[in-house]
Amino acid sequence: MIIVRGGGDLASGTIYKLHQCGYSVLILETSRPMAIRRKVSFCEAVYDGTARVEEAVCRKADTKEQCIQAWENHEIPLMTDPDGTMIRQMRPHAVIDAILAKKNLGTSKDMAPLTIALGPGFCAGIDVDYVIETKRGHQLGRVISQGYAAPNTGIPGIIGGYGAERVIHAPAEGNIRVVEQIGSIVKKGQILASIGDTNVYASIDGVLRGMIRDGFAVEEGLKIADIDPRITEKDNCTTISDKARCIAGGVLEVLVKNGCRD
Repeated sequence: MIIVRGGGDLASGTIYKLHQCGYSVLILETSRPMAIRRKVSFCEAVYDGTARVEEAVCRKADTKEQCIQAWENHEIPLMTDPDGTMIRQMRPHAVIDAILAKKNLGTSKDMAPLTIALGPGFCAGIDVDYVIETKRGHQLGRVISQGYAAPNTGIPGIIGGYGAERVIHAPAEGNIRVVEQIGSIVKKGQILASIGDTNVYASIDGVLRGMIRDGFAVEEGLKIADIDPRITEKDNCTTISDKARCIAGGVLEVLVKNGCRD
């Protein structure tokens, strides 16, 4: 049994891979996850009770018994537990920190026989046993046994020639009202949502790949949407990304190498 802290889109790529390989995975999430790519994020089960990513179903659970029932039904249980208190109770073979907070929010090597963290903020060999590189490029998905992943640059990866331009941040504080849904074809300057009296506009032409949940209370500057300039890639809105799959491969390599087999 594997516990994964975090259920966003990159975490969900790893969770999906492990589930498909036969592992019993439990997701631990906050009570208010802020996923943008919601169509490929298991954390949406916090709000809706269930969430489907490709062929896998995640179901919100409140007890250990409900987790066991989910596994018996070939589903992935999710519990609201940001502090990780269930880790001590469930005694997993491995704990994976997939929060992607760019810093350690409390994961330590003593939580399980094997500990893995995704991305920067952790030192392999000290904070956790292994770190998986999450920065796009030649090292993406590489297993790090000593030291750190590449530091966060704050600059989105280039897709279709666009980097920072394709990511939209909240221009004001308040509850967001979504106008355009994930998968919509949008034009630069088109209204995507509103926050109070402030409109949120598309920054480029493309497919609305990600949008924060309608009604969510946002702070000014928070990432709230993501546009893919490749209009022909509309199906990407509902499928796990190449980046997430690559990271998942690194995690699976560590588990198998260290004797955690399905």
